[in-house]
Amino acid sequence: MIKTLTLTALLSAGGALTTAGAASLTVFAAASLTDAFTELGKAFDAGTGNKTAFSFAGSQALRTQLENGAKADVYASANDAQYAPLVTKGLVAAGQPFVRNKLTLIAPRNNPSLQTLNDLSKPGLKLVIADKAVPVGDYTRRMLLAIDKSGTYGKDFSVHTLKNVVSEETNVRQVALKVQLGEADAAVVYTTDVTPTLKPLVRVIALPTRFNQNATYPIGVLKGSASPDAAQAFVNYVQSAAGQQILKKWGFLSPQ
Repeated sequence: MIKTLTLTALLSAGGALTTAGAASLTVFAAASLTDAFTELGKAFDAGTGNKTAFSFAGSQALRTQLENGAKADVYASANDAQYAPLVTKGLVAAGQPFVRNKLTLIAPRNNPSLQTLNDLSKPGLKLVIADKAVPVGDYTRRMLLAIDKSGTYGKDFSVHTLKNVVSEETNVRQVALKVQLGEADAAVVYTTDVTPTLKPLVRVIALPTRFNQNATYPIGVLKGSASPDAAQAFVNYVQSAAGQQILKKWGFLSPQ
């Protein structure tokens, strides 16, 4: 955590509230940001006196809530497809990319069903992925199409793989939980979802770079924010060196 004086100076320079004008903020953020943003929020609040509360869920669920009138100050999505429509509707400022992520395969540590990428298409494998409306679910399907196009594992690899799907979850943390509970032989998640808690319980099978997907996360202030200066201060902190250091600690990649 950086010193309070340093953080306050950083935020004041961005026209944000300092301790004297503390605000209560609500941040809607993609489920994959849970650990990183929880730590980041504590550092931000310690330096500003603000009180930041988070609502973590699938980006598509958060988007729907905002479209239906939910009140929040900041929205951080796991892809632009769930963010851009809110910009079009005038509900949020244009998105600023702040991190990237990658996909990976996980399997229960003591379950040998998944050893290589090719095993995803083998009959009988119990695979869990996210629903196609969820950013990680969209990235997963893009990854499968990239494999099909390569021909490396046969042109119908995605068809056979999707036949093995036993559950489609509404956010990536639910996907990871299915593997943690032993309810699946394999799952596709972000690399950042292999948290210190999950890591001892699973095996990680890396995806070849040519098939992986570049997940870019946008963030912005909601137009209906009751505390727009403090909300912008939070966005500034996420993009600052200190904020980026916390995000990197939890496995996220820089936005460029």
